[in-house]
Amino acid sequence: MSRRALTLLLAGFLVLALGVVGAFRPVPYVVLSPGPTENTIGEVDKKPVISIKGRETYPTTGALSLVTVAYQGGPAAKIDLLTALRGWLDPTVAVVPQESIFAPDRTPKEVEEENTVEMTNSQDSATAAALNELKIPYTMGVSVASTQKGKPADGKLRQGDEINAVDGKPAEDVTVVADTVKAHKPGDDVVFTVTRGKEKLDVTVQTVAGPEKQTLVGVNMQSTYKFPFDVDINVGDVGGPSAGLMFSLGILDKLTPGELTGGKKIAGTGTITPTGEVGPIGGIAQKLVGAKDSGATVFLTPADNCAEAMKAVPDGLRLVKADTLHDAVQALDALRSGKGEVPACEAG
Repeated sequence: MSRRALTLLLAGFLVLALGVVGAFRPVPYVVLSPGPTENTIGEVDKKPVISIKGRETYPTTGALSLVTVAYQGGPAAKIDLLTALRGWLDPTVAVVPQESIFAPDRTPKEVEEENTVEMTNSQDSATAAALNELKIPYTMGVSVASTQKGKPADGKLRQGDEINAVDGKPAEDVTVVADTVKAHKPGDDVVFTVTRGKEKLDVTVQTVAGPEKQTLVGVNMQSTYKFPFDVDINVGDVGGPSAGLMFSLGILDKLTPGELTGGKKIAGTGTITPTGEVGPIGGIAQKLVGAKDSGATVFLTPADNCAEAMKAVPDGLRLVKADTLHDAVQALDALRSGKGEVPACEAG
């Protein structure tokens, strides 16, 4: 073999070796794919997704399914270049920068904890929204869900503390507490009046500047509610706030005579506020695929996600726009009865 041929052969092997090594090197991306769906008026592991005690409930049929997004990657388990390339070639998945899912100032554990808090808040907000729709009264407050390690609140405020006031201002909801803290300058003292067990006490916490220069103390809060009956939601490892709308509809369906679905398989997504406003979510394209795969024929879509959803909707899946819980209920009534307007997503 000539020296030139040998050189080319060695160079080829080197390029191949580098390519193979490079294909398996970790890259800072996350692959999003369609996740499992759960019927909120059905069961998970032979247990009802929604259990209601202390109030009359009614039979349901069909499905009111929440949809999820599964992901590969992240700081603790980076994907390799080959996995990312496969994702880029698959129209049903998305490959996004790692920092869009895992903020640089958050550890994977902190992200998981925040998702758990968001899910708990979402379930409570969903119950509150359903009760508001039915005009059933309840009371609410604010409590400490967790504190961020190394931040001023760590070791001073405790999980389960009920926040009664901040700087003497009644803690009417989470937003009031957060806004009161943000109104301070870094280095200021904030006085939290809390109930801890049977004891009521004032806890002084110094503020610091956050990564985006906002003032904070490092406390994760959640709204607490006192409902007139028990609503328990069981969804396993699902986290985040995007199932709020479907939880509310599932609760409403169980608390009212008749059937919201008319026996149809309905899926949907959207955050929910206690007053029933539906908010946008991420991963809409993957959620649409998951809904279609589950057999759904109708997909309740937050208004702000409509434009994106229209570009990705699978054949045979009807998009119905939902601005509020009340709008979603009216749309389902119209679908079931064949009377009235069903709001559709429009190109934005």
